[in-house]
Amino acid sequence: MKRPGGTEEQKRRAGESAARAVSDGDVVGLGTGSTAAVAIRALGRRVDSGLDVRGVPTSYQSRALARDAGIPLTTLDDALPDVAIDGADQIAGLERDGPADVIKGGGAAHAREKIVDAAADRFVVVADPTKLADDLDAPVPIEVLSDAVSVVESALVALGGEPTLRAAERKDGPVVTENGNLVVDCGFGAIGDPASLADGIAALPGVVEHGLFVGMVDEVHVGVADGVEVYPRES
Repeated sequence: MKRPGGTEEQKRRAGESAARAVSDGDVVGLGTGSTAAVAIRALGRRVDSGLDVRGVPTSYQSRALARDAGIPLTTLDDALPDVAIDGADQIAGLERDGPADVIKGGGAAHAREKIVDAAADRFVVVADPTKLADDLDAPVPIEVLSDAVSVVESALVALGGEPTLRAAERKDGPVVTENGNLVVDCGFGAIGDPASLADGIAALPGVVEHGLFVGMVDEVHVGVADGVEVYPRES
């Protein structure tokens, strides 16, 4: 099902479509990543035109972008989101009954993203066609306590995975999350039972959070060449 594409125009269409789904008075979870950033900017333009919303950011990046866009911010302590808009690294299951499953965590913000997205009444994923797949098979990002990396990696191998500690691109050493933890990217090949794997990873001591978002997604907005495809499709 994966399609070629991934243009800026497709991301713009997806992000703007999701931003139009926000209603006056909503508290909005603000995701992280390039397509979520488009949605935040679009939401900021609606705020500038009079829309009354408050945002709950999922990362430093989304917080800074929301401030630049003029979106008032709040916290989960003060208000739970009515809707969360977030991107994904890979999406599977759009054409089957039930919610799509996604992998997130390319930006190492998946722990905070999962908290905000799960707290929302409605979780909307924005994506371009390159994120679509028949089955999840991308490496799963896993946030791990620094002292537990070797133990967790051994346990992931026992689960059938191939773990790799994520290295930073502009400094020596590993990526450090905003929570002060490290990220292990673990390949499992095609994931036939995402829910079972999610439970297995979550049960490992030392794991803070993983990037499998299973059974959480309410809508997916995919920007395509001639518009936006929204899932689940209306019958």
